[in-house]
Formats: sequence, C-alpha cells, structure tokens
Amino acid sequence: MAARLSSSFSYKKFEIRKRLPNPKSSVLLVIDMQNYFSSIAKPILPAITTTINLCKSANIPVIFTRHCHKPGDNGGVLGEYWNGDIIIDGTLEAELIAEVIAEAEKKGEKVEVLEKNTYSAFQKTGLEEKLKEMGVEEVIVCGVMTNLCCETSARDAFVRGFRVFFSTDATATSCDELHDAALKNLAYGFAYLVDCNRLRRAFSV
Repeated sequence: MAARLSSSFSYKKFEIRKRLPNPKSSVLLVIDMQNYFSSIAKPILPAITTTINLCKSANIPVIFTRHCHKPGDNGGVLGEYWNGDIIIDGTLEAELIAEVIAEAEKKGEKVEVLEKNTYSAFQKTGLEEKLKEMGVEEVIVCGVMTNLCCETSARDAFVRGFRVFFSTDATATSCDELHDAALKNLAYGFAYLVDCNRLRRAFSV
C-alpha cells in the first residue's frame, strides 16, 4: 500500500465551500501515522505535528487511529485485495511513528489511540458514540492515506452527521493523482478543506 508523498497541498484548487472549524465542538483524528506508512508519512510530519499542536493549543481533543490485524487474521476482503500485505499487531510496522507520539505527549499527556482493522475509523470501533458523548459536532481529519483511510473516515463521519474538515497539507498518499482525486471528491460533497494556516487562523494561535 505504501509508496510516496503527494506534493499537492493547495485547497484552493478544489474548494467549493469555505468554513472554519469551531474549536469548542471539534476533535482531531490523526489517521494511521504508523511505521508501515513511514515512506508516505515522513514528508508530512511537520504539518502533522503542527496540526496536532494547533489543536492541542485550542483544547481540541486528539484521537489517533492505528490500523492493525491480530496474528492469524488474514484481513478478510481487505487482505485479499492487498494480496495479504496487511499490518499485523505486535510488529514494529504496526506501531505509531515515534516522532509523532513524542510531539503529542511532550507535555506529559497520554494520547488516545483507537484500533481499527478497516479503512473507516468508525467501523465497529465505538468512535461515533464516543464523539457524541463528548459533545463533538465537527471532525478534523489528517494522516495517511488520503484516498483510503482518511477519505473513508471523512465520508463516514459526514454520513453520521458530523461536520468534516479535511487537511490538505497534513494528509498524503501514494501519488499526486490519488491525493488530488480524494480532495476533489471530498470538497464536492463531504468536507471543508483546510491546512495548517487556516487552522491557525481559526484558532487564533
């Protein structure tokens, strides 16, 4: 699944509607920033850590997801589709990237990590119920891969009634074409596009 970073960061190319997130009702989802995806994730680490710090400064809860399958689990249809190339829990590849975790925990705060075994962060994870209990109305999405787990989680959030903000500079995938296609689809019907600069303005930090 892993390949290289997309360099297409501009939300202006695809955005149809403009809106800024409300820090009082938002949560940040950091999708699958794991060692398995390091070749994609490494170039966007500055944007990821900036996004995390901006949200934390605005008192926005941060939830990480970790995609993994238990030993012996063949991944079902997902495993079939990727010819058995799946992330096995307990391996180094399954762990979150140390630099990202270190940044998120630099003030001694423990990060919340949600495990999932398919593209959507909402599928059989209890995330929807958790967010509603927290009073969350808006979801900010960053991480990898733009067109797979990030996009699917964003779409799923939207159809479950959450307003979605999708980062253009803190997401990445295997090629520019797929990154751009995901942004175009999301902007058309599911999410408001943002980047670090927009989040900084929204939170005034």
